[in-house]
Amino acid sequence: MHGLVIKNTGSWYTVKTDEGAIVESKIKGNFRLKGIRSTNPVAVGDYVEITKNQEGTAFITSIDDRRNYIIRKSPNLSKQSHILAANLDQAFLMVTVNHPVTSTTFIDRFLAGAEAYRVPVTLVFNKTDLLDEDERCYQKAMINLYETITYPCIEISLAHEKTSEGRDGAEDAAAKLLPLLKDKVTLLSGNSGVGKSTLINTLIPGARQKTAEISDAHNTGLHTTTFSEMLELPDGGYIIDTPGIKGFGTFDIERSELTSYFRDIFKFSKDCRFSNCTHTNEPGCAVKKAVEEHYISESRYNSYLSMLDDKDESKYREAF
Repeated sequence: MHGLVIKNTGSWYTVKTDEGAIVESKIKGNFRLKGIRSTNPVAVGDYVEITKNQEGTAFITSIDDRRNYIIRKSPNLSKQSHILAANLDQAFLMVTVNHPVTSTTFIDRFLAGAEAYRVPVTLVFNKTDLLDEDERCYQKAMINLYETITYPCIEISLAHEKTSEGRDGAEDAAAKLLPLLKDKVTLLSGNSGVGKSTLINTLIPGARQKTAEISDAHNTGLHTTTFSEMLELPDGGYIIDTPGIKGFGTFDIERSELTSYFRDIFKFSKDCRFSNCTHTNEPGCAVKKAVEEHYISESRYNSYLSMLDDKDESKYREAF
């Protein structure tokens, strides 16, 4: 029996069969011995074969080849990966300039990870209504930076204040996002507290995703989603809701490949004197020159260096 994994609660996987039945499934014991260095060898978005048993549940016996996936370093086991989702058309990364703060390092690590596995990303800037004048200027600068690198950016506010068009923030967000989500499988990700669950409740009436207030003491989000789940959109397509992530430790990206996952850096790297230039201390480095001349932003270059540092196996670094 063939189906799609639509939910993962740790030990159980909910599979929607090709016939539309919902079957709770587990992994067969020897399934983990196939050399998959992952805390979750099966991910939401995977297509699988299952064999039903007498109890009405099933065993997952095989996974179809994945078109793509997004993977991160497991926060608890540095030598293992955690697959966020598989077989994606796109990812929406929710970003907040404040309440809580999303760092550019986090954004850049996510973008590089998505680039490595050929997943297009749109940045969704939320809570625009809560920003003061300086923060609004900073958000505009961030949007300008990422749009220049050719990442689409959208500003939304899920508050109920009316926009200039007479819609409230939630209605405005739905009008902007639903056409982009239609008939696509979209991973929705971001730090805890940026508003993912609120957005899902806006886009899917009746989804009833839990929401929580921001921790005032640290301006950080509180985890409300504890497992990954695929939610069907009313007009076609799926959103994959994932637990809020505080960091995005990259995995399985070689030092020599990293440049190609930063679009702006890759553009200048072809002019470096050495083909294996790491853009750190080498003479004739076109990337460092571009940073000095402000063609590449310092924040992007610093994100690249921090990921390069992750790849230095002689050091131990916790997943960011």
